[in-house]
Amino acid sequence: MAYFVLLCTDKPHHAEMRMAVRPDHLAYLMDYSESVKAAGPFLDDQGGMVGSMLIINVDDRAQAEQFAAGDPYAKAGLFSRVEIRPWKWVIGEPGAA
Repeated sequence: MAYFVLLCTDKPHHAEMRMAVRPDHLAYLMDYSESVKAAGPFLDDQGGMVGSMLIINVDDRAQAEQFAAGDPYAKAGLFSRVEIRPWKWVIGEPGAA
């Protein structure tokens, strides 16, 4: 298993789409709750949601890419960019003594 961080940037002026798809996105994350270790939106200076960051624990990069592609936000075309980066959890790692 390996950690990956997904850095997702919304397309400009897509707040309405984000809100319309958000229930499906949250349900998707709950379906993968064993793999999703942290998740939340990026905010603009006014507090509006403009992207997402997720930390997932999956077998490999291919599985991380598959997870990202299956996200209802991605399927709806919300994101202008999705960056998937391998990551090492050092402080506060789940299950660490």
